[in-house]
Amino acid sequence: MTGFADSAITPIPAQSGIGLRSVHYRELLDTLPRIGWLEAHSENYFGAGGQPLFYLEALRHHYPLSLHGVGLGIGSPQPLSQLHLDKLKSLCERFEPGLVSEHLCWNAYAGQYHNDLLPLPYTEEALTHVCERIAQVQDTLRRQILIENVSSYLEFSASTMPEWEFLQEVSQRAGCGILLDINNIYVSACNHDFAARDYLHAISPHCVQEIHLAGFEQRNDVLVDTHSRPICDAVWTLYRDALARFGPRPTLIEWDNDIPELTILLGEAQTAQKLLQQDHEQLAPAN
Repeated sequence: MTGFADSAITPIPAQSGIGLRSVHYRELLDTLPRIGWLEAHSENYFGAGGQPLFYLEALRHHYPLSLHGVGLGIGSPQPLSQLHLDKLKSLCERFEPGLVSEHLCWNAYAGQYHNDLLPLPYTEEALTHVCERIAQVQDTLRRQILIENVSSYLEFSASTMPEWEFLQEVSQRAGCGILLDINNIYVSACNHDFAARDYLHAISPHCVQEIHLAGFEQRNDVLVDTHSRPICDAVWTLYRDALARFGPRPTLIEWDNDIPELTILLGEAQTAQKLLQQDHEQLAPAN
């Protein structure tokens, strides 16, 4: 683990939160619903001003905040963008997020960027590459980051270890935490025919600092991580299994496409909060 610490940072509570989306800015600020925290996509706030930063600043006064990146490309072969890192560092210094996260993926090659979170081959070479780049990010930000597992639709024949072993090893070697996306585990398990619970039980509880929940779509025989639907029953069941293994963790409801009314998003967060509360009560010592 890294030795980075900042007493000014507001920690993210082990409660449910929602992803901050522009269509909900005004309503969130007007109503201030009872949610544990907000998570914002870092790159949406790299500008010098405008409404996104105005609302993020205003809402940060009311809620703990995490920053979640989608464009850095931790696993890409080309050098990390120093401009991207500088903007992320400035954003962190301004808003003091409780957590900062990135994806275990690649998204660029030979100067061409792809609008997707592409899976890696799970090899020793890729492991070394990813850990070196995570170290660069953490040294730049002067703080630990979390790395999230992604959904996938293909596997590399070059892989020498399963995804869960790779993710666990990344956390151990790089000193980063894990953002465990339960929906992504379920989607990949269905697409690649492995047991989702095996994935959970391969991850050390002390590494998991945040959980994501979302919805997917089925297209022919493939599940696609679209973040466009309610969380399905099977993912809620897997979330209960995750809570049983890891204990209460900050849990985010993600919804990025076909974004519904805020009340629907808050309803999903309320369901997660009830499960978190049940898990907390079960862990509490008897009087």
